[in-house]
Amino acid sequence: MKLAAMTAVLLACAVALGACGSQEIKLAKSNPDYKGAVLFLDHCSGCHSLATVGAEGSATAISNRVKTNAPNFNIRKENVEQVLYAIRNGGFSGAIMPENILVGQDAQDVAKFLAKYSGLQAEKVPATNIALSTK
Repeated sequence: MKLAAMTAVLLACAVALGACGSQEIKLAKSNPDYKGAVLFLDHCSGCHSLATVGAEGSATAISNRVKTNAPNFNIRKENVEQVLYAIRNGGFSGAIMPENILVGQDAQDVAKFLAKYSGLQAEKVPATNIALSTK
């Protein structure tokens, strides 16, 4: 009886601890971008942050930054071409991110997903139109 009770308590603790800090995709499985979100979570979330998938891989301050901290996509906006370039070439510096971490349709799905959901928390800065001189 004691063994069964102890096993039940340990199992409950394991489930509770396993849920702590768990990442969650905030898109419906029927969303066309869901596959890209899953791929991002599986392949990119260890180094990049993006709230849409519950990823917190980027540094939150310079004082806690480590070598593998990558851009925070909550505030950094990307387009499809930039994402595909980074995936193929190991980021923009080539220092940490592996080249071709995803290929083919998987790379396309992540690029499309990231282009749509990156930069959603970026600070909005007022724009000013500047007329260029034709002289």
